[in-house]
Amino acid sequence: MFNILQFKAKIWFLLGFLACISLLAMGAYFQLVEGLEPCPLCISQRLAILLTGLVFLTAGLHNPGHIGVTRYAVLGTVTALLGASISSRHIWLQHLPPEKVPECGPELAYMFQYFPLFDTLKLMLSGTGDCAKIDWTLLGLSMPVWTLFAFLSLATLSLMQIWNTTKK
Repeated sequence: MFNILQFKAKIWFLLGFLACISLLAMGAYFQLVEGLEPCPLCISQRLAILLTGLVFLTAGLHNPGHIGVTRYAVLGTVTALLGASISSRHIWLQHLPPEKVPECGPELAYMFQYFPLFDTLKLMLSGTGDCAKIDWTLLGLSMPVWTLFAFLSLATLSLMQIWNTTKK
């Protein structure tokens, strides 16, 4: 059964890149068509998806040997798990009691213009009251939960490439 799924690592990395592009396109759809404004954690998750996608694209185009695949697989796993940790923080904020939710902050454009970069990045990764609001669900699960599933799937796909190559 596993032999049916054993494409070259290059193909799996390129499929992972396409999955990342699809996730970014879905985020753009929800923002531009459905009118859902992304919170700082949503934007941080998008950046993690982009970073993971760039690792996958580089690995797919480079078509490395066993050692290179291992390095790309570890890097792709690390970036996907970074995104998963951001998603987990977002889910945690959404499940806080209303009195424990942090205050809503200014828009990101304002923060980038008037706050130091480090403070803006810290706020993006810690989240604000905007991040606790649930605007959309599918099967009772919020968007950050689905994003967490996507990050864990991407990390698994990436890590499995270590065993998908043969030493030459």
